[in-house]
Amino acid sequence: HLVESGGGLVQPGGSLRLSCVASGSSLDYYAIAWFRQAPGKEREGVSAISGSDGSTRYADSVKGRFTITRDNAKNMVDLQMNSLKPEDTATYYCNAVRGTSNYWGRGTQVTVSS
Repeated sequence: HLVESGGGLVQPGGSLRLSCVASGSSLDYYAIAWFRQAPGKEREGVSAISGSDGSTRYADSVKGRFTITRDNAKNMVDLQMNSLKPEDTATYYCNAVRGTSNYWGRGTQVTVSS
């Protein structure tokens, strides 16, 4: 299963690094995405990284501020979040997809507030 970590409370303009680790299985060839869901809002895609060529995608709202990376040797995908804004406040979820396999983590809370 997937376990997210790294969330917390940070001031506007600050940074956090989220990690998604697979327990008991390999993330090789899985496409990994980070989603987030704020209270009263739908879950939205934030960033994704391919399981084949390592290509990345970002939501327009986080382009230039967030960076997704993967380390297959550590079975881990990270999301570096810089220049955080109050509107980034949400629960962040990790999602792994490969063929018909689709796994979700339980989420980690990110709160951006002064």
